Amino acid sequence: MSDRNKIPHDKIIEIGEKLYNSMSDCQLCPMECRVNRHEGELGECHSGNIASVASFNLHFGEEPPISCGGGSGTIFLSNCSLSCKYCQNYPISQFGNGSVVSDDELAEMMLNLQKRGAENINFVTPDHMIPMILKALGRARRDGLALPIVYNCSGYAKVEVLSYLNGIIDVYLVDMRYNDDKIAKKYSGCENYVATNRSAIKEMFNQVGNLKLNENGRAESGIIVRHLVLPGLLSGSEGIFNFLANDVSDEIYVSLMSQYFPAYKAIDDKIINRRLSTKEFQQATEAFYDAGLKNGYIQNYSYESV
Repeated sequence: MSDRNKIPHDKIIEIGEKLYNSMSDCQLCPMECRVNRHEGELGECHSGNIASVASFNLHFGEEPPISCGGGSGTIFLSNCSLSCKYCQNYPISQFGNGSVVSDDELAEMMLNLQKRGAENINFVTPDHMIPMILKALGRARRDGLALPIVYNCSGYAKVEVLSYLNGIIDVYLVDMRYNDDKIAKKYSGCENYVATNRSAIKEMFNQVGNLKLNENGRAESGIIVRHLVLPGLLSGSEGIFNFLANDVSDEIYVSLMSQYFPAYKAIDDKIINRRLSTKEFQQATEAFYDAGLKNGYIQNYSYESV
């Protein structure tokens, strides 16, 4: 747990309970489905009022300051409020693979990962499960959890909901996927993506600032923006990098990702049913430097720091 994280465990539980109660008219994410999740109604995230976890384990393939030496203690939440055609984790995000867990069971997962030497607790796709995560996190803090908390998310989030996480989340590991609303709608099924995503990035940055590492190179606080380059340069790298450098910080850390492959519904799409070309990734890399950015990780077969 970083020095900046001073919110007591009972306050974290209280915030979780408040958001949990709001799920009777759920507006946790920008989809604003307004379903009653307590009565079994399902919105875009296809989730009820109990957390569902696909897996929890030590993960050594994240960015270097996240995995670090002992591995990141990842907890993969089932389902997602987005419907990305190319999702590489679609059995979890789109098909909902996983098992429901109580708040106490989720807290025990965190403590188990800490005992196994995890560098942090890394919640993957957490936006639609925030209330249950917070209730469990408060319990885990009460029982001795002392690791940084990583919020590993899509970046399609509401500022008013993110504000509740101020002082609780240590590291935001967040996607910036598109620079064009029409492309975002076509490939991820969401409205007003660009403005929503950029507002979320600014809120996260205002909370945690630029990345801070400890003496062992572990991320203690800050933000890392992930940018997955798509075939045909559909992700709009240049616009995203210029926004980050000019409107957020030219010191911000970016994870530039080349790992795209056609998964899920992408195999039936004539534009994205292929891997990236070397030229496409080179163009995205040049856009990173041309924007004046200087910090981050460029993915080839393994991450390289810049």
